[in-house]
Amino acid sequence: MDTMITKRMVPVGSQFLNDVLAGLQAEPKFLSSKYFYDEKGDQIFQQIMEMKEYYLTDSEMEILQEQSAKLATLISLDGDAFDLIELGAGDATKSIHLLKALLQAQLNFTYLPIDISAHVIADLEENLPKKLPDLQIEGLNGDYFKMLEKAKAISNRRKVVLFMGANIGNMDLAEAENFCRDLREELSPNDLLIIGFDLKKNPQQILAAYNDPTGITRSFNLNLLNRINRELDGDFNISNFDHYASYDPETGACKSYLISLNDQRVNIGDETIHFNKNEHIYMEISQKYSLEDIDALASKTGFTPMHRFFDRQEYFVDAVWKVD
Repeated sequence: MDTMITKRMVPVGSQFLNDVLAGLQAEPKFLSSKYFYDEKGDQIFQQIMEMKEYYLTDSEMEILQEQSAKLATLISLDGDAFDLIELGAGDATKSIHLLKALLQAQLNFTYLPIDISAHVIADLEENLPKKLPDLQIEGLNGDYFKMLEKAKAISNRRKVVLFMGANIGNMDLAEAENFCRDLREELSPNDLLIIGFDLKKNPQQILAAYNDPTGITRSFNLNLLNRINRELDGDFNISNFDHYASYDPETGACKSYLISLNDQRVNIGDETIHFNKNEHIYMEISQKYSLEDIDALASKTGFTPMHRFFDRQEYFVDAVWKVD
């Protein structure tokens, strides 16, 4: 739930159905968090970001609002022109502060936002130049790694990649390592990666962000069952499921589940899924990191840690890594 990359509408149809059935027919059952974000899911997530318990968005926003000038100076150390590539750009609410700082420093760069949503890219290309008239922008609509290849074909300039919003937290540790290693393969020596991590902290504080007392996160998870009913001819009885969140301070894994409250059968199209009482559906992970975890991830995957930017309370860090 920490990433704007998965907060984009994904194509619906046979792939949605195939993914849902594959997950619910697996042992243990799971659903992909990328399908949380229909129109209703987007609305609920906006409510989550406004919760006092959900500290992540404000923490990284503070970093970008107050330290983008320092970040721009770090980016400019090599002095040459570069392409600024943002993975999962969304509405660029945070990154616009860095774009402003780079323009104010009169650096020679092109902004290449990547997003799975064509609508998001069209909106950025239309509206960002109105706010930042000197900005050179070329949006890329599609899969991250395919669009990175396209970005390399556009120019051979140095690449600075943004991966913000604790997006990496929506992967387990093995997936995160594979992702970073694959990303390194697309980059060249002296390229930079600026990557956001939610830090390990008081377990009660972390758990509260994913299990608020007003039930907003509960409704966010249950909304996926409503979406399946609406779009895939499902017949989930939502009252037969409840939300459960857990946090393991040793591993840093914060996980969300839906729990079946009784023995039941659910029809999805032509398929019938059986649930035992107390059986769980794994919904998502929000992985938390120590500073040592972050440095280890960098070194394992071909990067060298350069600098860290913290919010005032040190809840969050935007780490700057250089390609070896």
